[in-house]
Amino acid sequence: MSAKQFKYCFEDFCVGMVIEQPGPTLTRDDILEFARRYDPQPIHLDEEAAKRSIYGGLIASGWQTASLTTRMMCDSYLLDSSSLGSPGMKEVSWPRPVRPGDTLRLRMTVLETKPSTSKPDRGSVLHRWEVFNQAGEPVLRMEGIGMFKRRNPA
Repeated sequence: MSAKQFKYCFEDFCVGMVIEQPGPTLTRDDILEFARRYDPQPIHLDEEAAKRSIYGGLIASGWQTASLTTRMMCDSYLLDSSSLGSPGMKEVSWPRPVRPGDTLRLRMTVLETKPSTSKPDRGSVLHRWEVFNQAGEPVLRMEGIGMFKRRNPA
């Protein structure tokens, strides 16, 4: 598909742009399934051990929250963009745990855009992704760079 056919190309991301996306509600079973497969620490997998932890109960893996964030990013804009992937993240933090019953919501903000000087068919976008629970409390914060094709290369 040519870049002209996407809703979001490099030129469509401007500093200050915000996109929001509702997300899933995590169940106890969702948290346990992810933990069994990918992050089997007791705070994610063993309800009794989690109760005795500093968290006072079962919590989702931060990596599960990050994976769900990626899904919300895809649903809100990435799948309809000229994305070329990402060279990496600048920051990932989990200010609050995600618990069974929490409903997530994504807010993406564009912090910076930069056309490539060596490859005029693309540019990079610095994003901040924030995820909130149903009470509006932040549960994840990431900053990273996405590369996008230009709709009209110079």
